[in-house]
Amino acid sequence: MSKQRSARQAIEPSEGRAAPAFSGLSTDGDELALDDLRGTPVVLYFYPRDNTPGCTTEARDFQARLAEFEASGARVIGVSNDDAASHRRFCDKQGIAFPLIADTDRSLSRAFNVLRLKQMFGKRFEGIERSTFLIDADGVIRRAWRKVKVPGHVDEVLEAVKEL
Repeated sequence: MSKQRSARQAIEPSEGRAAPAFSGLSTDGDELALDDLRGTPVVLYFYPRDNTPGCTTEARDFQARLAEFEASGARVIGVSNDDAASHRRFCDKQGIAFPLIADTDRSLSRAFNVLRLKQMFGKRFEGIERSTFLIDADGVIRRAWRKVKVPGHVDEVLEAVKEL
């Protein structure tokens, strides 16, 4: 059986609640699981698609401040519904050094309730609403940003990490 991610949560993930348990294969080839990340704050950000303008800018912004996140003890992890090959190409092209999880079955996106009905060129589809979750070292969501606007977002997340 190939490594698949799992996610489960019966209640809406929100500030002050335990983050949904998850695991997923990352671009590093490692299985990332929330339980294995305990003891470390995690910035888990969801974005719609690799290689699109807003998503590329957001990834570059996180990469530009990655040393500061790491100095604050936090891990940055990106998630989209693109497959692992797409993530590897995206990381290589953009110089992204933090892991991305390929949530192709959308279980992680569903657990964090970031999927929304969208419309483009007259077609309706389910896609990720850009969202970020700051999970503390004990696995509790300390901040949740939904409907994220990219400019200035990474700075705001970094400030929240420093306040933990």
